[in-house]
Parts: sequence; structure tokens; C-alpha cells
Amino acid sequence: MPLWKKPVDLDALQQLQRNTLMEALGIRITAVEDDALFGTMPVDARTRQPFGLLHGGASAALAETLGSAAAHLATPPGTIAMGLEISAHHLKAVREGIVTGCARPLHLGRTTQLWDIRIQNAADQLVCSARLTVLVREIP
Repeated sequence: MPLWKKPVDLDALQQLQRNTLMEALGIRITAVEDDALFGTMPVDARTRQPFGLLHGGASAALAETLGSAAAHLATPPGTIAMGLEISAHHLKAVREGIVTGCARPLHLGRTTQLWDIRIQNAADQLVCSARLTVLVREIP
């Protein structure tokens, strides 16, 4: 059974991010595979904390963006996925460059989903490990 229930269109996903936090942070969805969704975010003045390191909130925003986009694609037409909870473990500091995230499902239930999001630096080292729980509801 295919994971994605809605058409996969990277351009359409990017258009949804116009005039949002994701656009302000430079988050881009870059690829969708059979079992995963990928995206990137720059580590620059928009995403650093005062000490020059990638801000944990920016990592959480990337994780929630990727998990939510994946959940959107994994829900049937006529439904919407809404974030309930995110937890993020910040494991390695990043000062510059680009971080890449990958969202994969851990549980795809009728009313809830659980997504595992791993964010890595340019050297493929794990920077942040996050879990996102989403609620699936019919669109009224």
C-alpha cells in the first residue's frame, strides 16, 4: 500500500510555504521518496541564536515543517493533519551551511500519526532528532 494518499508535487508544496515562517527561515522541501520526505534549511542570521549556533527553535521548525508536509501527503483527500506535539533533541552544534531533514512515519493510524524526523549537517552527522504527533481530521 503506498504511503502517499495525495498527489506528490514539490512545486505545490513550496507554494504552500509562501508568506509563512518556513519561507522566512529559508526552509525548502527538496524531495519525496516512497517512504520519506526531505527538506533543507540554511544556518545563517535567520536561524542562529545569539552565540552563533543553529537555534533549537529553528531545528524544531524544520522538523515540524517536514513532518507536517509528510503527514499532509499521507492523509486521504478530504482530511487534514494538525500537529499535536513535537519533541526535539539537539545533539550537535552547527554554525554555518545547510542542514537537511528527513521525515519518516512511525505510525499511520486513522486519527493519529507519529513521524520521526532526523536533521543532519553537511557531514551527515545527526544534529537533531525529533518526533511529531499529528491529529487527522476530516475537513468540515
